[in-house]
Amino acid sequence: MTDSARRIDPVIAPPGTRGFRDAGGLPAAGWRADLGDETLVPTHCCFCGVQCGMYLRVAGGKVFGVEPRNHDINRMRLCPKGLNAYQQVNHPDRLTAPLLRRSRGEPFREVGWEEALGHIAERIRAIQAEHGRDAFGMLGGASLFSEKTYLVGKFARVALRTRHVDYNGRLCMVSAAGANKLAFGIDRAANPFADILQTDCLLIAGANVGECFPVMTQYVWGARDRGAVLIIVDPRQTAVARTADVHVALRSGTDSAFFNAVLNTVVREGLTDEAFLAAHTSGWDEVRAAVAAYTPERAAEICGIPAEQVVQVARLFGSAPRAMAWHARGIEHHTQGVENCLSVINLCTATGNLGRPGCGYGTITGQGNGQGGREHGQKADLLPGGRSILDPVHRRQISEIWGIDEAELPTAGTSMMEMVHQMRRCEIRGLLGVCNNPFVSLPHHSVVKEGYDTLDFHVQLDFFLSETAANAHVVLPVTTWAEDEGVMANAEARVVKHNKAQDPPPGVLTDTRVLCELAERLGAGDKFRFAGSREVFDELRRASAGTVVDYHGITYERLEETGGIAWPCPSVDHPGTPRLFEDGRTYHPDGRVHLQVVEWHPPADPYDDEYPMTLTTGRTVAHYLSGNQTRRLGGLVEQTPRPWVEVHPSHGFRTGDAVRVVTRRGATVLPALVTEAIRADHVFVPYHWPYPVAANQLTIDALDPRSKIPEYKVCAVRIERAEHLDEVPAPPVPPGHTAYPEAQASRTDPLPPTAPQGRGTAERG
Repeated sequence: MTDSARRIDPVIAPPGTRGFRDAGGLPAAGWRADLGDETLVPTHCCFCGVQCGMYLRVAGGKVFGVEPRNHDINRMRLCPKGLNAYQQVNHPDRLTAPLLRRSRGEPFREVGWEEALGHIAERIRAIQAEHGRDAFGMLGGASLFSEKTYLVGKFARVALRTRHVDYNGRLCMVSAAGANKLAFGIDRAANPFADILQTDCLLIAGANVGECFPVMTQYVWGARDRGAVLIIVDPRQTAVARTADVHVALRSGTDSAFFNAVLNTVVREGLTDEAFLAAHTSGWDEVRAAVAAYTPERAAEICGIPAEQVVQVARLFGSAPRAMAWHARGIEHHTQGVENCLSVINLCTATGNLGRPGCGYGTITGQGNGQGGREHGQKADLLPGGRSILDPVHRRQISEIWGIDEAELPTAGTSMMEMVHQMRRCEIRGLLGVCNNPFVSLPHHSVVKEGYDTLDFHVQLDFFLSETAANAHVVLPVTTWAEDEGVMANAEARVVKHNKAQDPPPGVLTDTRVLCELAERLGAGDKFRFAGSREVFDELRRASAGTVVDYHGITYERLEETGGIAWPCPSVDHPGTPRLFEDGRTYHPDGRVHLQVVEWHPPADPYDDEYPMTLTTGRTVAHYLSGNQTRRLGGLVEQTPRPWVEVHPSHGFRTGDAVRVVTRRGATVLPALVTEAIRADHVFVPYHWPYPVAANQLTIDALDPRSKIPEYKVCAVRIERAEHLDEVPAPPVPPGHTAYPEAQASRTDPLPPTAPQGRGTAERG
């Protein structure tokens, strides 16, 4: 074999391979590759907001495996979901033909694309002709590429001409977004992950990093290795919390009281940065006066923690030369989610921890494109580039780019949960859903099902038949992330490029093609002449130019070359903006941080003798969001086959006991996982499964008045002994299919999975 034949193209080979092969290293004698034409396609994971780099292994035109990639986000690391993600691409449960039925009482039948698209266009026109344009709504998703989220917003406003468009990021990041806009005039994390490695004090609030963002843990460990103090604020002792210097196990729903008290102590002990506050903020006098009422003793009573712990956190954070705070859904999924986030911003700002390496504030996005998914127009009140749909100047700018009369551009719509109530009232009679599964992900399941059942017509786009799609009139089969190209923005606001690894199965179209075809049938085809993602991205770049969320200088070629560029990036010679506020200025016209007064108030669901405890919900490492993807992958189902309820040993249960979890909205029976890693007055249930074991049949649909995010993280509950566990249903499959047996064999396991976050104190069984 010649040297040239022995070499592997560095573009398609994982880092280190070329050096090994060029040095003469060959497989052991007698070994040979099963697939000789294998190539490695560089891309990123489809799941969480870390957006780990990976290679998809491709042979014979099909994805068949994965390798970690030495991208600077993840440095060759992948979590269990990332390692299994490739299996969904050629999964036997894939939808490969449109499904149609005239009423929900009929079975689905496979039809051709012409019949499906024609029927959809006919029903849209009929509903809007009889009930008005706003009688048809659209819901997008934050796991879509940014090009597709841009199209969702444009399609709703230009083709449907409806004001009712929102997306499932409403269930994820909007509280953080609202706080960021109020304080900083920009909606994104202020620092890159790499800054964590330079901090002296790292505070993480309401983020189970070890399970929800596993590869981000490397940055936490890196900070610890160089001596940083770690503070975790969470009702549960998560895996990372067990290693923390301080774990604040506060009552869920009391975060702003805690952070106000920490700031109170920072002020009393002279740990504020008065020079920074004077030069760079407004509203400080009002905030300082407000937090004076939140003494450590008052916070101890509200939060159920020692007053001394408030003082300890204040001293550690306030005296650190460089301190950072990151948070996620644990403080955002509340009726005061925006205020919780603002209370953390107040602490970071008052101590001068902004705009420097190792100093700052970050929000950890849950979905793969949780950041990018809200930037370019599928959110009810936003247009591309983060523009406000209520601003006359912004409306005129986008109308000119889209080639429409400004008078034709609808006004702001309502949020995702509010749209469900409008469905129940027959104000919205038709719905087009893309990349979402509200039957599992929205709170108060019975209300959600009633809303969807009331719809006259419902269409879903997906690559698997989700629980929501199984209830629709038409289901359209679309591509996975590996069958198209596009960009996502991760939790750092770093825009990364996903590459196409294989062609979609016969009968499957891209979301872009579907929306363009529907626009043609609705008379707006001239506004949707896109051959693919690249053309959409070019228009997105133009539509964002000059805004705070400026992508104009980002191109596919630059992303391939650099591995990612943080916005804003106004020109092709601009390096991007990994760290905000380095010049001391925010994105408000006056350049200052606009500090906001925060007052704590109790959660929406009151406690009483019948419901004396707190239910909180969250994710587990093996699954993702509604589970429509991960509940079909054998390794992940085997690792975590069913939901459970975490209970403290003081309640007298043994691990595996059947426990009925009851709220004012519903009940389910789950196996107990007995652990000291949760407060005695709390229980925890993961939310990736559907009815009858759905956590979200229990949660309350109370909303934050500003962000309209549901209060998933706290509601009143009781627990009681039961005889039999509720059965875990198999995921829906297309007509004529059965649930993929290799992925479902472990669903009937009656015991909870072994949980890395829990120190079990009772015997199994």
